[in-house]
This record gives sequence, C-alpha cells and structure tokens, in this order.
Amino acid sequence: MLYTVIVPLIFFSVANAIVNIGELKRLRKILMTMMGTFLFTGSIAAIFMIGVVILFPPTQGVVLKLTQTATMQSINIGEQITNMLTVPDLTKLFLPDNMLALIFVAILVGVATTMTGEKGKPFADFLQAGAEIFMKLITLIMYYAPIGFFAFFAVLVAKLGPTLFESYFRSTIIYYAAGVVYFIGGFTFFAFLANKKTGIQTFWKNVTAPAMTALATCSSAASIPVNLQAVRNMHVSSEINETVIPLGTILHKQGSILGGVLKIAFLFGIFHMHFLTPFALCSTWLVAILVGTVMGAIPSGGMLGEMLILSVYGFPPQALFIIATISIIIDPLATVLNVVGNTVSALLITRFVNWFELEKEPRMKLRVAQRNE
Repeated sequence: MLYTVIVPLIFFSVANAIVNIGELKRLRKILMTMMGTFLFTGSIAAIFMIGVVILFPPTQGVVLKLTQTATMQSINIGEQITNMLTVPDLTKLFLPDNMLALIFVAILVGVATTMTGEKGKPFADFLQAGAEIFMKLITLIMYYAPIGFFAFFAVLVAKLGPTLFESYFRSTIIYYAAGVVYFIGGFTFFAFLANKKTGIQTFWKNVTAPAMTALATCSSAASIPVNLQAVRNMHVSSEINETVIPLGTILHKQGSILGGVLKIAFLFGIFHMHFLTPFALCSTWLVAILVGTVMGAIPSGGMLGEMLILSVYGFPPQALFIIATISIIIDPLATVLNVVGNTVSALLITRFVNWFELEKEPRMKLRVAQRNE
C-alpha cells in the first residue's frame, strides 16, 4: 500500500513545494543551494563510511553460500542514466521504478505553475490539496506500518534462523557504531558550519522529536510533519523549510548513503573482488550517492537502490537478497539519519542563502557600522 501511495505523494509534495516559493529567481537560488548542500553532505557521508569499511571490513570471517558466482557484465552508463531520468510514455511515469523521472517532472510542473501566475492559481490550490491529502493518508497507513515491519522481520528471522545474525552481525555492529558516531559528530559539524555555537545549540534543542519519530515509524515520509515543525522552531524561513524537507525526504538520505557503501563493500568481500582500487572507491562514492537519491521514503525501502548496485557492478540476482537483508537490519538507524540529515541541511542551506533569521540583523548592523567608518 505504501508503494501505491508514495508515488502521488512525491508528485504533489514536490510540485507544491516549488509553487510555494513563488519567485523563479528565489526558486533558482534555493534549488541550486539545496542541491549543492545535498551533494556536499552526501559526499561527506560516503567518504566517512568508505573509511569505516576499509578499517573494518564487513565480511571478515563471514561465509555465505550462493548458488551462482558473480560475473561482471558490461554496463552502458549512458543508457543507465537515461533510463533513470526518462520514461517512454506518461503511463510509466507513475511507477515506483521511475521515481527520479517523476521528481523531475514534478519540479517542472511546479515551475510551470509558478510562471502561469494568477491563471495557474486553481491548479496550485489543487497541488496543495493533493499534498495535504496524501500526507494525511500516509499518516493513517503509518499507524499500522510498525506491525507490518516487525511481522516481516519475524518471518525473515524464522526463515534464516541463526544465519541472519551469524552472517550479518559484524555488518550490523559496524553500521550502528558508525551511524551513532556520524549522528553525533557529523551533524554537530554541519550545525557548526551553519551558525557556529548557536547553530549547534539550536540543532540539538530541536532534533529529538524528528529523530524519535523516524526511529518509531522507520519512515522518512511519516516524519515530514514533525521535521517541518522542528525546522520551523530553528527559525528557518518557510520558503526554505517547505522546500528542503519534502524534497530532501526524497532526494537526500545520508543514512542510506552510509548503508549503500556498506552494501557495496559487503558484496565486494563476499564475491572476493578488490575494493581498494581507484575505480572501486570512486564508483562506490558515486553509486552510494545515487542510492541515497533513488531510495524511496518508505519503511524497509531501497529496492531501487539495491537494483542499481547490482546493475552497475554486475552482481548476480542472488546478491539482491543479501543487501535486502542488510537494508532491513539497518533500516531504523538509517531512517533517523535520513530525517535528521534534512533537518541540519535546512540550517546549512539557510546559512548559504543568507536567510538565517538569527544572523540577519547582526549582519545588517555590521554593514552599517562599516559604511559609517
């Protein structure tokens, strides 16, 4: 059901966020700053986790028996990118497999609606109503999502038995330890960049609610309302808040990037491939960022990102089960990192576009004083 609802939710929320900005010049500035910030924080997350898996190989002492060995397949990168960003016809646009294309179309719809002006206001109201309706629907579904999550995990444990913990215990410890370190150290660093000591205090004062919501629901989408309120309490302007949080929920997932690096390193180890090569390290950085982009904001999601990993490196279909299992195990903390990563990114973006209300007045006074001198 979540896969059914998440597609229209993404379309309406992204298009509505673009319309809410209003001026195209402001929209361009926010979007460019947002994408640059997402790339910066995502790169930091990927590099951090690459260092972790180099120091602590996740497959050390792990033996998994597969019915088929890995064979590298020739992959046309240009074709892969084209398939990710485009669809042959409109009917395929609203499929979960084409989520990136849907996001780009939603952005274009929002821009076109803004350019239309008053004539486009009825459609803008429709987009806003659609976003609110599907957010409410997500909230209703999420009341029962934890039951389904734990039921699915219980079935998985019953099928795999001790193998689950014997084979993935080391990877679980590595991810959760690295995730906690990144949550405390990485997000504190980003908050410091946003507004130094004040940014750190503001961030940690308001981060508890979105973090706890993400941990309880294992859903980035379900955490959007709480995250919006938390960022609002940080004195971030509504234009940035209502754009960064919905778009970040879809496009920016630092927890998923950490998980993507772990999955790639795990598969490299299982199939006895060399990870410490320039190609492997650079491609891991790139693929992990893509994984953090295409993964859906749903509990235990990530099938799209996992298929991307398999297709890029040519792993056999059996490998999908391995990384899907890792996704389920790391999902709670990954969701927390995904959600809170957007919280602190809103502070960074506000800093970069000079709309941080806590600093606007002191800056103006400083400029006046400098002119008087």
